[in-house]
Parts: sequence; C-alpha cells; structure tokens
Amino acid sequence: MNLTREELKRIALPLLAAASLLGAGAALIWLSGQSLAANQRQLAAAQAERRQNTERLARIAEEEREVKEKLDVYKQLKGLNILGEERRLEWADAITRIRTQRELLDLSYRIDRQRMLKSVPGKPDNVEFLASTMRVQLALLHEEDLLRFLADLRASGNAYYSVKSCQLARTGQAATGVTITPRLRASCEIDLITVVDRGAKR
Repeated sequence: MNLTREELKRIALPLLAAASLLGAGAALIWLSGQSLAANQRQLAAAQAERRQNTERLARIAEEEREVKEKLDVYKQLKGLNILGEERRLEWADAITRIRTQRELLDLSYRIDRQRMLKSVPGKPDNVEFLASTMRVQLALLHEEDLLRFLADLRASGNAYYSVKSCQLARTGQAATGVTITPRLRASCEIDLITVVDRGAKR
C-alpha cells in the first residue's frame, strides 16, 4: 500500500501524538514503579524502626522489672536493718531484752570478729556480705525455750540471723519443788550477717 504525500501529512500528526502518548505512558509506568519501590523501601524502614522500638520498649520494661525487684529486695533488707555496718550494741540490747522477757535463767554469749563471706554467687563487686559468729550458751527448762529464743532473736532485726548449729544436752539435775531447775543446756553457733555496699554514697 502506497501512501501519497498528502496522506502522510495527514497521519503524521496523529502518529506523532500516539508516539508521544506511548512515551508518556511508558514514563508514567516507570515513575509508578520507582514510586512503588520507594514506598516499599519506606515501609520496610518503618517496619524495621517499629520492630527496633518494640524491642527497645521490651528491654526497658524488662530493666524496669529488674530494678523494681532489686528495689523490693533492698527495701526488705533495709526494713530488717541488715544494711550497713554491724550493730553490736543493738545485738547486745536485743539479747538482754529477750533474756528478761523470756525469763531465761542462764544465758551467756560471745561474738567473734567479723569476717567476709566469700561464697555469695552473683553479688556485685562493691557489695560485701559480712558475718560475725555468735556463740550462745543457754540453760533451758524445755526445748521450746530454745525455739522461742531463736525466733525472738530473728525478729529483733539488726542482722540476718543464720543458725549454724545448736546442740542440746541434759543437765542431769533432778527437778525439785523448791526452785526451778533447768533440765537442758543448749550451745548454739549463729552467724549474724550484714550487707555493706562499699560503693554507696555516704
């Protein structure tokens, strides 16, 4: 099919317009693809940032929980008065008070020099667990007197009282109707434990 020059002139403009439209369409498709890719990258970055923020919030929540647990433990220790230097005067006052209240006929004790406890797993470097061993001799009417003494001692605070050993022996004295005669004698070793934070501000 042969086209005349006049016919070519007539279809040239529509052909040029069609080619321009095709080019514009291709450009729009390419721009749409680029925009989609950019939006997908932004979405991926936003999702990654959201994951990081979620993980960060989870870590913060976990750290807050750990701090709260440690703070609760600290408050309990503070309430028991076992934080800080040992309180020998308070220990002596507590024993005197218990002896008077329980009407213990014969009670003597000796407190050894303070020593450091080395086998405390997971403790911070600046925290020291210290113990002073108290050796107690008690004359008892019956076994329950010893249990009451130990319970009163623990309730008095000023240290954590850890009973290492207690030995009971009969005195061999016969009971008389005239005076109250202790029938048992107890010998106990009790660790009085205190916690000192050397890094704490004075």
